[in-house]
Amino acid sequence: MSSKKLILDFYKSDALINSAVLDTFLHPEIILDWNSSKGFFQMRRDDLLALANELNRSYIRSKVKISHLIKEGDLISVRYSHFVKTVENPREDILLAEFMVIWEIKDNKLYRGFQMSQIS
Repeated sequence: MSSKKLILDFYKSDALINSAVLDTFLHPEIILDWNSSKGFFQMRRDDLLALANELNRSYIRSKVKISHLIKEGDLISVRYSHFVKTVENPREDILLAEFMVIWEIKDNKLYRGFQMSQIS
């Protein structure tokens, strides 16, 4: 599978709120450096799986709208908006945050990420 298809499959799946799905995309040695509006976080595999579980408890649906996808070698840059639906309001898509991330792909898995986000 091409790295671009891997990224598209990842963001079209429920991986951001489903740890079992997320696990299939993660390299065992994944590291994500995340500069968020709440500060800097460095996350590894277990941290990312725990985050997906936490999001799953808060949201019933997750949807990503990609506005930019650029591939160069084993690097993929993605700019996207992350929308969620809550249990309390399942009919409305709520913009959770805007993201920009550069992914390095290794062994057809997400290996190294550099992400910035801004809460909506």
